Amino acid sequence: MTKLIEYEEASDEVRAVYDDIRATRQTDYINNFWKTIANHPTTLQRSWQTLQDIMKSPGELDPLMRELIYIAVSVTNGCEYCIASHTAAARNKGMNDAMFGELLAIVAAANMTNRLANGYQIPVDEQFKT
Repeated sequence: MTKLIEYEEASDEVRAVYDDIRATRQTDYINNFWKTIANHPTTLQRSWQTLQDIMKSPGELDPLMRELIYIAVSVTNGCEYCIASHTAAARNKGMNDAMFGELLAIVAAANMTNRLANGYQIPVDEQFKT
């Protein structure tokens, strides 16, 4: 396991990102994802900025929908950490058990049909092409 970089032992560069995480999330808590990737400060800074740009910037998708998409991709990729953290975030934004169940049913159906389409090498219908 990679070492978790705590605030007290972090470089000034890492502390600056941690401070921004704390201010943005209005908490003193830095989760293990950030503490782990802080072992490579450039990755920490780039990842934090990318997530801010995508998850927090104004757009057509509301914050809950963004979290639901993140959960769906995380389930498909098998990322236990991301499933847990973004499920917690989605619940904070209003997701309930019924919504979570529907989401997982959609993910399961999409994975099944994706594998069938790939396995059979089904050609895309002309009317579906953009």
